[in-house]
Amino acid sequence: MRYRSMLASLALLFAGAPAHAARVHDYAAPLLPSGPDPWVIQHEGVYYYTSTARDHIELRKTDDLWHLAEAAPVVAWRAPTSGASSTSVWAPELHYIRGKWYLYFTAADKQHDDDAHRHVFVLENASPDPTRGRWIERGMLKTTHTGIDGTVFEHAGRWYFVYSAYVGDHSDLVIAPMANPWTLASPQVDIAAPTYAWEMQGGRKILEAPEFLQGPDGKLFLSYSASACWSDDYALGLLQADGGADLLDPASWKKSPQPVFATSVRNGVYAPGHNGFFKDTAGRDWIIYHANGGPGWKCTPRRAPRIQPVGWTPKGMPDFGTPGTPPSGP
Repeated sequence: MRYRSMLASLALLFAGAPAHAARVHDYAAPLLPSGPDPWVIQHEGVYYYTSTARDHIELRKTDDLWHLAEAAPVVAWRAPTSGASSTSVWAPELHYIRGKWYLYFTAADKQHDDDAHRHVFVLENASPDPTRGRWIERGMLKTTHTGIDGTVFEHAGRWYFVYSAYVGDHSDLVIAPMANPWTLASPQVDIAAPTYAWEMQGGRKILEAPEFLQGPDGKLFLSYSASACWSDDYALGLLQADGGADLLDPASWKKSPQPVFATSVRNGVYAPGHNGFFKDTAGRDWIIYHANGGPGWKCTPRRAPRIQPVGWTPKGMPDFGTPGTPPSGP
């Protein structure tokens, strides 16, 4: 175990963990050797994990994320041989909405595997256990732009969808209310575009992989991954809004001028991004993200999932620490 990570882990020994909090963990070490675009949800004491597999979607379930590698993957869905969702199956997310499970994912058509033909799709499963039962295709979400990395969240009794939209030569974040888990309502609103140099590394202007997080005082946050994934400068940015704000008003969202989670050369964790958030069984917030174990690895399957707890500042802002070194307290 790396000495630097062991010191950080000791500080968190009794601060809560996905399971068996009395262990010491190396937070710089990946949970699996590969797993781009990782996602975790904890439901009734069980953790469900998924990540990009390119031609199918698989789920793992465990009561201890530190032993995720021991959980056998179950294939929930395979891409058809043709059609709009027949290739480039990316960034699956599992959500529990009104008593049913939903999988949101990006895909494209084999005949046109390019940004102009990427969309977000959704599957539905009524089984209490998403690794069982039958997944029904609910189809493509009708977005105003082609795009990727759809996510959903509930706030004040209303469900919202956010995705990374291809707008001209860049990718923006667009939000929309939802009529139901597979249908968007109006309006669809662009709430963020690349404006800082750190959002334009690797030769592309990209905001992608939005993820929702609510603070203990009610503040709302959307993290996002900035710049091209093949750049070591790939990093997380953050939008914030007041709990009572109109989330469909772009003026409600304020962007952090600096990345909030970026490469840690000291810990050997490069290009951290495409994260998700989940709560452990004690109610503490955690981040899961993929990263490379060395410089120059780019967007390869070697991107691997890592987790660590999230802290909160006295001002109600999330404290992610650095990749491989969590914040020192809740």
